[in-house]
Amino acid sequence: MSDSQLRISEVFLSLQGEAREVGLPTVFVRLTGCPLRCSYCDTRYAFSGGATLTLPALLERIDSYQVDRVCVTGGEPLAQAHALELLTALCDRHYRVTLETSGALDIEAVDPRVGIVMDLKTPSSGEQAKNRYENLPLLQVKDQLKFVLSDENDYRWARAILLEDELIGRCEILFSPAFGTLDPRQLAEWILEDRLPVRLQVQLHKLLWGDQPGH
Repeated sequence: MSDSQLRISEVFLSLQGEAREVGLPTVFVRLTGCPLRCSYCDTRYAFSGGATLTLPALLERIDSYQVDRVCVTGGEPLAQAHALELLTALCDRHYRVTLETSGALDIEAVDPRVGIVMDLKTPSSGEQAKNRYENLPLLQVKDQLKFVLSDENDYRWARAILLEDELIGRCEILFSPAFGTLDPRQLAEWILEDRLPVRLQVQLHKLLWGDQPGH
């Protein structure tokens, strides 16, 4: 096995708080570092620091939790050279693997067994210009496309993107209110008013544990 090294912010067991597998016990592997600085980012502590682990040591730690789901997140996982190797190694060990990525980096080389949860950055994020729209045709039914929305302008922008790029049906679409900024009930009303076939997503882990790291 490769002795490739990764910079790790934290590894922990929690309930998946977002996306399709919400509520299921999952091991989270948070990689250090991110090239983006979104206004609503809730993991700024992962921009730097962390500990360096070899791939075998990291896999051993993941194995110790004895659950079958692993979410590789960040920061931005794909910013690290050996993230792709980690994803493939996890799939080879028969984990159900998801990757949370900002959508700013190329996803083409991600192992096809991985379920991708990709953001498309909204105007309020301050990082809309970093969106890599070339990733959109690469998404499949197994994947998920997430919009974090802070206001009505974000909602209308996201709705227009879905319709103009014919994204509905390509993969599951998630609309998530920025925590503490947009009332989830208001977002629900907009979705219902427009009969928009998207999934309203609230962050379960924040309802349970607030903004504490390691959850």
